[in-house]
Amino acid sequence: MFSFLALFVAAHILVPLLMGIGVLRWPAALLSLVMVHLGLVYGSLWPRSQLLGENILRLGSEHHGGDKVYLTFDDGPDGSVTPRVLEILEKAGARASFFVVGKNVTRHPDLARRILARGHTLENHSHSHRRLFSLLGPWRMAREIDEAQEAIHREVGHRPGYFRAPAGLRSAWLGPLLRARDLTLVTWTRRGFDAVSRRPERVLARLTRNLHPGNILVLHDGGAATTADGEPVVCLVLPRLLERLRQRGLKAAALPAGLKAGP
Repeated sequence: MFSFLALFVAAHILVPLLMGIGVLRWPAALLSLVMVHLGLVYGSLWPRSQLLGENILRLGSEHHGGDKVYLTFDDGPDGSVTPRVLEILEKAGARASFFVVGKNVTRHPDLARRILARGHTLENHSHSHRRLFSLLGPWRMAREIDEAQEAIHREVGHRPGYFRAPAGLRSAWLGPLLRARDLTLVTWTRRGFDAVSRRPERVLARLTRNLHPGNILVLHDGGAATTADGEPVVCLVLPRLLERLRQRGLKAAALPAGLKAGP
């Protein structure tokens, strides 16, 4: 993060200076500034980008041991979907990490406690899952992170170690805010788009294409899309996904504690 932001700041200092002394003409100056701004936009809008700082996308062999895939769920807990997801995971002996929304934890503290009791982990996915989270200023963004952290701790006595931005979108503020709170940003290797797609077979295909140990997969137990007959897509995909993993000799695991991105 430091290197890109240093470049961004330096460009806005050096370009006018170089123009002022006649070293740089305005077409080149304009192009330079446009390029660094495009870099900032790319880093914000592409969830898997590393441009704005440390971002865990997959885990190395020292963690996965050649047989683990990391299963994560976003946007819950949800009173109707999360219990079904937990039952499917329990039946398969699988574990996962739930990136929960603070307000939903306050609404369903029993489900948050059940998630932990069944051997899964609870992580921070902001307090209210604002659609424009990435456009918030640093103080409001910090409040979203802190309120979720406090809600989770208050209801279940647990403080998450990981954070995932709503929709994976972030800004230059997020990295420093997370580091100050000893939180690590986790995105994903692949996602199924089960919050928007109503076709379970397509969701499953996206999650399992070129699947490797150490991959981080994301599904949604909150805000899940439904099929034409009202069935949550995640509840149809998850058993098939877990069976596909079993056939490939892979296990669904929760994210291990203490991961840090970058050196």
